Amino acid sequence: MYRSIIMLTAVVTATVAFSKSDVSACFAAPDANSRMGYAPAWGFYAHEKINALAVYLLPPEMLVLYKPAAHYLREHATDPDKRRYIVRAEGPRHFIDLDRYGEFPFEALPRQWDSAVKKFGADSLEAHGVLPWRIQQVMAMLTNAFKERNTASILKLSADLGHYIADAHVPLHTSSNHNGQKTNQAGIHGFWESRLPELLAEKDWDFYLERAVYIARPAETIWQFILESARAVDSVLKEEAALSRSWPVDQKYAYEWRKQTVVRQYAAAYSNAYHERLAGMAERRMRQSIQAVANFWYTAWVNAGQPNLKGLYHPGIRGRTAGVFGTSTKTNANRMPEDGWEMVDSLSHYWRTQPIKGRSCD
Repeated sequence: MYRSIIMLTAVVTATVAFSKSDVSACFAAPDANSRMGYAPAWGFYAHEKINALAVYLLPPEMLVLYKPAAHYLREHATDPDKRRYIVRAEGPRHFIDLDRYGEFPFEALPRQWDSAVKKFGADSLEAHGVLPWRIQQVMAMLTNAFKERNTASILKLSADLGHYIADAHVPLHTSSNHNGQKTNQAGIHGFWESRLPELLAEKDWDFYLERAVYIARPAETIWQFILESARAVDSVLKEEAALSRSWPVDQKYAYEWRKQTVVRQYAAAYSNAYHERLAGMAERRMRQSIQAVANFWYTAWVNAGQPNLKGLYHPGIRGRTAGVFGTSTKTNANRMPEDGWEMVDSLSHYWRTQPIKGRSCD
């Protein structure tokens, strides 16, 4: 009993220590040579929301698995960021410093991995980030998981793929000036991708989107949204710098409660002004992230031959942890009743043929 109390105390202490260091990392000026000093891409809130909303763009044949697993996909959307603290190889998978390869559109960097390795070497590429190739790798792994109808792998890889695709939509994930450390704007990374969504997404942003579509050339599409992010880097930095020069110094920041801790945040008025100066860029990129995640999940399933996912559902998926690994998918008790499949097929028809219901700002 005494030993259990000591162990519990140690776990609580370690958790508190991690929380404090994580919060500090969001606002401290990082080492210019390190990627460990800035907040995770999009922040946990936005990553979770992106995966969660992407589920509802899928066809009914996929929803029979993804809808019951929505909580799992949401909760595990941040697993890749968490792995950065324990797996050395994980860090470079979240970014690519395109400015290391010349000027936009960075034609000096081959788009194919083998060609890039031949030109620059694997070590050099990893030093400056491998995000677009990581997306392709996880996409291939997810396709294989669908072919094998492996529930655990499908959900784990879907959560991971959603994370990396969302990372690719963040402008500062394509720049070596990833946290404004080169322009005296330390903290701008978390400002753009965490503060703005957490402050504005629930009340102001529009997430009515189109149904998932098949991506015929995934590699080209990945590089397309990577380059779109790179094109936006200058605006992200210059608009904040201009706003900062015009804003009263004592009104730029505010102190707020965050996860039972008082933290120094960009003030709400300053955040709203920045969002307006960017003409809603963060909202657009988050919308595009959601759409892209759904598109890539759907494409992996189609490329796998559109396997039947009906028998893969089971109650264990609903759990808050990776309960999906523990429950057998072969028992009849875990399957949807047979009279439910006619409704699924009907929904599939509507999903493919009917226009979106609701407002869209596109």
